[in-house]
Amino acid sequence: MATIQSAAARSATFADCYHSVVANVEKVIQGKRDVVELMLLCVISEGHLLLEDVPGVGKTSLAKSMATSIDATFGRVQFTPDLLPSDVVGITVYNRNDGSFDFRPGPVFNNIVLADEINRASPKTQAALLEAMAEIQVTVDGATYPLEQPFMVIATQNPIEHEGTYPLPESQLDRFLMRVSVGYPAPDDELQILDTHGDHDVYRDIGPVVSAEHVAGMAAAARRVHMAPSLKAYLVDIAQATRRTPHLALGMSPRATLALQRVARARAAAQGRGYVTPDDVKALALPVLAHRLLITPEAQLQGLGAEDVLGEVLRAVPVPGGH
Repeated sequence: MATIQSAAARSATFADCYHSVVANVEKVIQGKRDVVELMLLCVISEGHLLLEDVPGVGKTSLAKSMATSIDATFGRVQFTPDLLPSDVVGITVYNRNDGSFDFRPGPVFNNIVLADEINRASPKTQAALLEAMAEIQVTVDGATYPLEQPFMVIATQNPIEHEGTYPLPESQLDRFLMRVSVGYPAPDDELQILDTHGDHDVYRDIGPVVSAEHVAGMAAAARRVHMAPSLKAYLVDIAQATRRTPHLALGMSPRATLALQRVARARAAAQGRGYVTPDDVKALALPVLAHRLLITPEAQLQGLGAEDVLGEVLRAVPVPGGH
């Protein structure tokens, strides 16, 4: 592991560590602070991230920069139609010298794993990630191997290219804590990218600013952030509203409600608060919930998307007062 290079790693406050990591990643990814923050909140909330965007907007650089900033190991898998589950989780091989069977771990045995173009692999190979994402372990030939924490899968897919792809089923989409789109940079930010990336790889200039142990401590601190009973009831009201609306064939699962609670707590801690507010919930509802909702055919004919229906739900559910 590389030596921690910043005093921020020794900071006593959650917010200081949080902003140090964001600033470090922003040296590589310009003009996308909101995306960087969502990714870090995902790491702290011990969840997995689905990056859905066109090629060339910095998805791989974003994942590598985050791994470097928190001093975590990084593994990348290019998903293709001929990729096998063993190429992801590892394989047991026969050792001719002593007649034993040795396990050779796959790239999933890293802290941050980039599953590039995940929808190009077969459903069987996609499913190889399910146990790792849900239980932080993998099972190969009857033997179970724990994964080192923090553990995060960052999967990417191209939303406009569907030929030769296998769309992720709803059950697997629900395993991702968030779905985020990087998007094209603003003109000023793209000019800055030309200046900073034109003559060398800026990624080589950054180092870790916190340790993986600090990230584990941040995750534990986020779990202790207070959430008032009225706000928990607000989450349940939102979930119930998504299950009742005629525009959705599939509403929020209990896993989705828990996910929104976890990330809202992490956002509150990042802003230096020991309690969650309704604004935390509303700010995170779209990236945490939209990919889990299934629109009815009738709603699609009306031109509605999951984001539109979610907006209707948030406007209709009464917001609690106080904390």
